[in-house]
Amino acid sequence: MLAFVTIGSTRFDDLVQSVFSPTVLSSLLQKGYTHIVVQCGNSEFPYAHLLAGGEELFQVEKEGVSIECWKFKPSLQMDYDRADLVISHAGSGTILDVLRLEKPLIVVPNPTLLDNHQEELAFELQKLGHLESSTVSRLTQTIQEFDPSGLVKFPSFDGSKFANLLDEEMGFL
Repeated sequence: MLAFVTIGSTRFDDLVQSVFSPTVLSSLLQKGYTHIVVQCGNSEFPYAHLLAGGEELFQVEKEGVSIECWKFKPSLQMDYDRADLVISHAGSGTILDVLRLEKPLIVVPNPTLLDNHQEELAFELQKLGHLESSTVSRLTQTIQEFDPSGLVKFPSFDGSKFANLLDEEMGFL
């Protein structure tokens, strides 16, 4: 099985470093994830030097897990489609993309971002049962305890709700 890890367009050194740690890799392997794809952005981590010379991709094997890592791509769609599990920063665009694909999702809010808005979003979506939220320090435990069968399906997009709200506000209804 394949786990896809993405940090979006910002740096999230702690999450990327954690994913390469023996404890996180071991927990993923125990759950059956033998291949990990990591979108690392400009984060600093033990293998970052392999991407420093303009290389677009590197592959390593660590703790029995095959790891593919790259900085950025124009689209993450192919990686989302291939993934059996997504571990992500808690950016709203990434969360919506993954939930609409009905992929199991563990989000790790980046506490270094302004006003920690990712934590609020992750907390509310976890409360609704759509995803699992974690911290970098609890990621190993979260992976071990995560049961995607208990997730609640995210509702499909309904553009009429916004149109009705706008019509009501403008006095057309």
